[in-house]
Amino acid sequence: MELLDLYEIDKNELLEFAKKIAGIAKDNGMKIGSCAESIDLDECGIEHNCCIDKTLIEDIIGCRLKVEKDKNQREECGCVEGVEIGTYNTCKNGCKYCYANYSQESVVKNCSRYDPKSPILCGILDENDKITVRKVKSLKEQQLSIFDF
Repeated sequence: MELLDLYEIDKNELLEFAKKIAGIAKDNGMKIGSCAESIDLDECGIEHNCCIDKTLIEDIIGCRLKVEKDKNQREECGCVEGVEIGTYNTCKNGCKYCYANYSQESVVKNCSRYDPKSPILCGILDENDKITVRKVKSLKEQQLSIFDF
């Protein structure tokens, strides 16, 4: 983040900026949402969203889920519980704000080891790797609702 030369803006500047972004999105047939923000941007045309959105997932899979908010996230975060499957330093996009890449040298090294037939995300299994079987359970809501019919 140091490379971005960031600075704080006041609420009025933020609202003006949010309205401009929402307008650009609307002009291009898109919607825009905020993530883990304490400020309400609905008046600007930006609604609160979340990365791991219960309602969206339910719509996609066609059933209701019994899942809680992820307690390991900030208070403003609306994401539901999830399991991280990513690997640090494996994305070539080079976004300056990305928390998942902190070493360009490691990105190059890791990506050079990529094997699409490997059972792991990036690289191959070796004697130093530890495989842990995670116990999981279905989050599908079993209780019927009057709205299910």
